[in-house]
Amino acid sequence: MILEQTDAEYIAGRFTDYMSNYNRIDDHMRMKKLERIKSLPATLPGCEPENMLFSDFDIHPNDMEFEIFEPSPTEFSTMVEITSSFCNENSFGKEIKFIVREKNTGKYVGFCRVASPFINSKPRNDWFGCVPDLRSFNKHAVMGFIIVPAQPFGFNYLGGKLLALLCTSHEFREMFNKKYDMETCLFETTSLYGNIKQASQYDGLKPFLRYTGDTLSNFVLAFSDDFWNESLDWFASRNNGEPLFPREGIASYKLKMQNKMMSVIKNSLKYHNSNELLAFSNAIQANKDVTTQKRFYISTYGYENSKNYILGTDKTLIKSKENFDKHYSENIIRWWKKKASSRYENLVAEGRLRRELEVWSPESMDKIDIIR
Repeated sequence: MILEQTDAEYIAGRFTDYMSNYNRIDDHMRMKKLERIKSLPATLPGCEPENMLFSDFDIHPNDMEFEIFEPSPTEFSTMVEITSSFCNENSFGKEIKFIVREKNTGKYVGFCRVASPFINSKPRNDWFGCVPDLRSFNKHAVMGFIIVPAQPFGFNYLGGKLLALLCTSHEFREMFNKKYDMETCLFETTSLYGNIKQASQYDGLKPFLRYTGDTLSNFVLAFSDDFWNESLDWFASRNNGEPLFPREGIASYKLKMQNKMMSVIKNSLKYHNSNELLAFSNAIQANKDVTTQKRFYISTYGYENSKNYILGTDKTLIKSKENFDKHYSENIIRWWKKKASSRYENLVAEGRLRRELEVWSPESMDKIDIIR
C-alpha cells in the first residue's frame, strides 16, 4: 500500500508528534498504566480487589505457607493491573496464569503468567551456541512474562524472588507438562526494567535461576490504546474500509499492526519525499533509544543436559545429583525462608518495614515509583 503524498506527510507528522511525547521509559509506562487503570470496571464498596492483597506484615516468613492456583481470567487481569507497574499484553499459545496465596491469611502475595517463549532471543541463542529448532524448542521451553509480587510484600519479604523460584519448581513444570503434553526442561525470563536498573529481583537465585546475558533493544514503544485505535481507523479509511491485515489468529496483533503502519508510512515517503522519510526515520530511532536492554535469565529445573536434549544431541534428560531435588517447592520455600527471614528481620531492626499497600489507581499514579 502506497499512500498519497499529502496523506503520507500528514500521518508521518502525527506519528512523529506522538512519539516525541515520551523521552523516558517511565513517562511511557505511566501513560500506559493510567490508561489501563481507568478502564477497569467499578466495584462495590468493600469488594475492592486490593482487599485480597497480603497486608499482615507482622507475620514472620518462617510462619508462612503458600499455595498456587489458577484464577479466572478476569480476576487475574484485574489483580495484575492494580499491582504491576508494567502493562502486560495477552498472547496466543500455551500459557498458565497462577496466583500465589499465603494460606494462613488467605491473601494473595503475587501473580505469574508463564507462556510460550519469544520466537528469537540473542542471549538464548548465545547460550545454545546456535538458533535452536523452534519445533523442538517449543516442546521443552517456557517463559515467565508476569512475575509480580504484591507490594510491599515484595519489598519486605523478597516476594519477587519467591515467585520466580516457584516458576522453576517441579510442581509447576509438571502443571505445564500435563496441560500441554510437554516435556519442559527450560524456563526463561527477562528483567522488567533492563539496564536502567543495576539490580533485578532475579539476581542472587543460583542455582535455581542464572543470568546469561542482555537482550537487544530495537523496537518502538507500544502506542497508547487511543492513538493505536485512531491510527487503525485512519489507515482502514484509506484501505477500502479494511484494516491493513486481519486480526484473527495473529499473536501480538497490536505490535505487528503498529509496525505495519510505520512500514507503509516509510514506503510511501520513500516514493514521495526523501527529506520527510529521513525525519520520520530519525523520529523512530529516537523512540527506540528510549527502550532498554533487559537482563535474560534461565533455569534448567536441575537437569544437567537441557541444552543438548533440546538440540537433539542427547536422547534422555539427566537429573543433576546436586541440584535436581532443590527444585521441589518444599525445598524452594525452605531456601527462600532463610533469605526472607534475614531481609525481614533487618528491616524491622532498622525501622524500614513498609506497611502501606501499593496499589495503582489514578490517585496513586504520581505517588508510587513506577521503576520499582
